[in-house]
Amino acid sequence: MNSAPCIFTHALCRAPAPSAIHGIRADGGPDPVFAGLAAEHAAYVATLRDLGLTVDVLPPLDDFPDALFTEDVALTFPEGAILLRPGAPTRAGEVAHIRAALGFHHAQLLEMTGPGYADGGDVLRLADRVIIGLSDRTDRSGATELAKLLETLDYRAEIAETPPGVLHFKTGCGLIDANTILAVPEMASCPQFAGLEVVLTPLGENPAANILRVCSTVLVGARWRATRAMLTARGIDCRPLPTDQIARIDAGLSCMSLRW
Repeated sequence: MNSAPCIFTHALCRAPAPSAIHGIRADGGPDPVFAGLAAEHAAYVATLRDLGLTVDVLPPLDDFPDALFTEDVALTFPEGAILLRPGAPTRAGEVAHIRAALGFHHAQLLEMTGPGYADGGDVLRLADRVIIGLSDRTDRSGATELAKLLETLDYRAEIAETPPGVLHFKTGCGLIDANTILAVPEMASCPQFAGLEVVLTPLGENPAANILRVCSTVLVGARWRATRAMLTARGIDCRPLPTDQIARIDAGLSCMSLRW
C-alpha cells in the first residue's frame, strides 16, 4: 500500500475563462465577479509556487465554465493518474482537454469507463488509504470502479456516505495533518475517520472545512478567522487565501489544482 502524504512537488491548474462566472452552483446566488475570480486563482497559484511546487497552468476553456476546478476530473499520484467521469453532464467534456497534460507528467494513465460517475472533490487521501465519498456527483457504481483503479496504483480505498446538503465529500472535511481531520459537525461521526482525531469547524464557519494541506502548511479561506485561530493555536502554519468569489460557484481551495 502506498502512502499519500501532503508533500507535493507538482500541481496542475487551469486558468479561469470568462464563462466561469456562470459555473454550477446548487443554490443560485449572485455570479462571481470575473476580475475577482481571476485574482483569487492567481493568488492560489502564486501560493503553491511560493510553497515550492512546480505549477503548470493550462489555458482557459470558455466552453467549460467549471474547468478551472481541475481536481474534479482526475486524480494524480506519483505512480500515475486516473481520469474520472464527472457527475455533472456539463463537465464530461473537460476530461479530453486534460488528458495530454496528465500523460506528459504520468507514465501510467488510467481511466474510468463507466457507467458510474466520480468527482475528485469526493476523494480524500489519507496516509494509509483513500476515502471515496458518495454524493450527487459520485455514485456507488463510479466509486466501486474508482476503488479498483486505485488498487492498480496500490492504494486501498473505502467508500463513505456524504451527508445530505454537502456537495462533495471534501466540501465538509479536509486534512489538517496525517492524523487529524477538520470536519463540519454533520461529518463528525463518519465511520471512515475511525482512528483519526476529528476537529470540528467553529460555529458559523462550515465552509472553512475545505482546507488544503501542502507540505507543512494549511491553506484556509481568509474570511474564516475562527478556524484560522484554532489551527494556529494547534501549531499549524496557516496561509489565508481569498475565496469569496470562488465560493459563489460552490468551490474551495482543493478544487483548483491537481497535486502530486
